[in-house]
Amino acid sequence: MPDPAPPAPPAAPLPPDAVWLGLDLGTQSARCVAVDSAGTVLAAAARPLTSHRDGERHEQDPEQWWHALAAACREATGALDDPARIRGLALDATSGTVLLADARGTPLTPGLMYDDGRATEQAVRVNAAGADTWRALGYRSMQPSWALPKLLWLLDHTHVPAGARLLHQADLATWRLTGHQVASDASHALKTGYHLVEERWPAQVCAELGVPERLLPDVVRPGTVLGTVCADAAAATGIPAGTAVVAGTTDGCAAQLGAGALTPGAWNSVLGTTLVLKGVSPHLVRDPGGVVYCHRGPDGTWLPGGASSSGAGALAREFPGADLPRLTEAAAACDGEAVTYPLVSNGGERFPFRAEGARPFTLGEPRGEAERFHAHLLGVACVERLCFDYLDLLGAPVDGPLTLTGGGARNRYWSALRADVLGRPVRLPAQAEGAVGMAVLAATATGATVRDAARAMVRPGEEITPDPVRTARLLPVYLRFVEALGARGWLPPQVAAHARARAR
Repeated sequence: MPDPAPPAPPAAPLPPDAVWLGLDLGTQSARCVAVDSAGTVLAAAARPLTSHRDGERHEQDPEQWWHALAAACREATGALDDPARIRGLALDATSGTVLLADARGTPLTPGLMYDDGRATEQAVRVNAAGADTWRALGYRSMQPSWALPKLLWLLDHTHVPAGARLLHQADLATWRLTGHQVASDASHALKTGYHLVEERWPAQVCAELGVPERLLPDVVRPGTVLGTVCADAAAATGIPAGTAVVAGTTDGCAAQLGAGALTPGAWNSVLGTTLVLKGVSPHLVRDPGGVVYCHRGPDGTWLPGGASSSGAGALAREFPGADLPRLTEAAAACDGEAVTYPLVSNGGERFPFRAEGARPFTLGEPRGEAERFHAHLLGVACVERLCFDYLDLLGAPVDGPLTLTGGGARNRYWSALRADVLGRPVRLPAQAEGAVGMAVLAATATGATVRDAARAMVRPGEEITPDPVRTARLLPVYLRFVEALGARGWLPPQVAAHARARAR
């Protein structure tokens, strides 16, 4: 018999006196949190960001990212009793946001934000040139809002001087923090076409598209130490010079780290304006439908996920100015079975199926505002269950722990309703946000694994167990919802059939 495998090395403990910074560049704000090795948030600060929107355009001034981030860091570090305890930092940013900069890191263009959709023609070129590569990476095509089509748009509309660089949103900040250009992380590079399996830029695709190799950054996995905070950045931010700068992730992956969803089969469901699911798989999950794609985790695992066009944003549209706690109490009292497909806009659906023609609808006849509100809450829960049915159809492991985060998770009744429709326990982490996830990732600078850091720093929070009687009552509602999506031609028949099979 072969010798047994050696035992896993013991977990590397985190220094008890250390402080870790998590930095977050979102759409509306730049944020810094300081977290100790036991997961206590010691200080937090944020500064607002402003956007320019015009039709499909969504831009921000990249310089404001740095100024806002530096100000938030100064406030947060200034609130610590001893900033010298700071041992590392990591930063997340919006997925697909890019700009061009000169050789000194000075922006040449605005930042084209994550949902800027003007690169329609460029996306056609990208998908023609890279079809085989994108298929090998598990997604069918790139959307106009992805970074590579937007890079082509910038190249088509910008004078590009010698020495110019493509930067993702996070790259500008890490350049300023270290004082020189450092590698991008693979999480942000995904939507620019980085080959996550072979861990290189796809040279043939880039050449066919006319993207110069010199324009693209080096890329490393999240969790890699990129360098240290330089003297100028220390003066601007209050972060001690020499602090380790760790390669971060996109904001969605950062929230997953903050929730502690790091073992195969674990999932984090973020309910904000829209519903975003991200999980962990030991293998690359390939989706012929093109609605699920995988990031690479800091520990070599794969992070499949997708973003729906349904979510809590439908409440803001349908119940403007409403007293939501009062409505929730009234909705809980009626506990109706009418269900609304809660699309945030009339722009179609993107996960768990793709249908540009999808529009909101209601099954049943809600009587009054409270029942109508409940129908929207129930609709989000049904979309969420359908997402898991689709992920299971693709072969993604979905049987691990499930955490609920985002603004919607603060509604206790809604979270319980979601648990009942899903028929599985859910957990509400005590503090799950992208910046906390980046503090967890920063703690790996000591040699700890990201799972060890998460075990030490992520507070488990409350667990909600589903009510089996209510689950049985709501299952037919879910199946009617699935049938209605299929009857409208939006949900593929094989997905509807799998949802029915899993409901047995």
